[in-house]
Amino acid sequence: MAEPRIPDETLGDYAHILGEVALTGRRLTRDELEERRALGRSAADAGYQLRALVTMHLARTREAWPSAAAGNSPAATDAVLAAVEQAVDAFAEGFERAQRLTVRREEAARREFIDDLLYGRSDLVRLAERATRFGLRLSRAHAVAVASGPEAYTETDAVPRSVETALLTRFSGRKILLTTKDGRIVCIAPGSQPDVLRYFAKQAHAATDGGQVAIGRPHKGPGGVVHSYDEALEALDLADRMSMDDPVLYASDLLVYPVLTRDRQAMADLVRSELGPLEKARGGAEPLLNTLAVYFDAGCVAAETARRLALSVRALTYRLERIHQLTGSDPSDPMHRYSLQTAVIGARLLDWPAKEL
Repeated sequence: MAEPRIPDETLGDYAHILGEVALTGRRLTRDELEERRALGRSAADAGYQLRALVTMHLARTREAWPSAAAGNSPAATDAVLAAVEQAVDAFAEGFERAQRLTVRREEAARREFIDDLLYGRSDLVRLAERATRFGLRLSRAHAVAVASGPEAYTETDAVPRSVETALLTRFSGRKILLTTKDGRIVCIAPGSQPDVLRYFAKQAHAATDGGQVAIGRPHKGPGGVVHSYDEALEALDLADRMSMDDPVLYASDLLVYPVLTRDRQAMADLVRSELGPLEKARGGAEPLLNTLAVYFDAGCVAAETARRLALSVRALTYRLERIHQLTGSDPSDPMHRYSLQTAVIGARLLDWPAKEL
């Protein structure tokens, strides 16, 4: 697409100033320089390109040169060139100031929109209207991925920028919004494009030196983004409490955990009933609780559990027998296993025994 034509008045009385400079050898006055800055600001607000404006200055200089540099004397030529330098510099200064102000305004508007979007604030209809400015159509389903790393990130940090560059290079033209929130990297993409979030997860995991990424389920409407975002945050929190080290977590795979804790009192009763007796063991409940957690994670295979715990199979067998003695439930018995495993999950979710139930 061709650039819009820049009107002649954009440069003001530039040619007239050059003529006066050639005759008198004077420098530009303070008022003239301020006028050049104002013209630069107006040109930036009008959306013109700085390169085209500089080219226009040079073209106008070439047109005015025969009359401006009367006689082409060295003094006149030097004065005109100095005036060109002053004029273009002041014009570019005004242009750049206006651009910086515009960028700051855009950043503030973008941050306000992201805060409203991820916190579910603002009128939903108005939020959907604002979203189109940032490439999102909230009437459709969207999913959110959240990456957590060893440090807190902001949008200007190298890690989020490298992830964004990789995404835009791979998915040019897709409706993707990448930002940071509360020190984490957040990616919002259409729910119909799961490949975007999978690729984001891969890039974010690598860029954050092994950080963890959680992906919420797709949800429709203006409130769908915040719903998916909350699911991703809950998955990261769950991974921390359950000591999950998977690089990528999918909220859809973890739905059983919110179900288990929906009745917190019932879960607390189960934990106390099934695992409370472990507190009588030497060293407290934590070592035996950890043994059970690893045992269930290893598929109830004694050799693999012993390897993960750095124990001999004999030592592991002793621990399992001790658990049986204290609780009355045998971890190797399928009839007892379900209750024990559910109680172990509940203990991790409720942070027992660190916190009293």
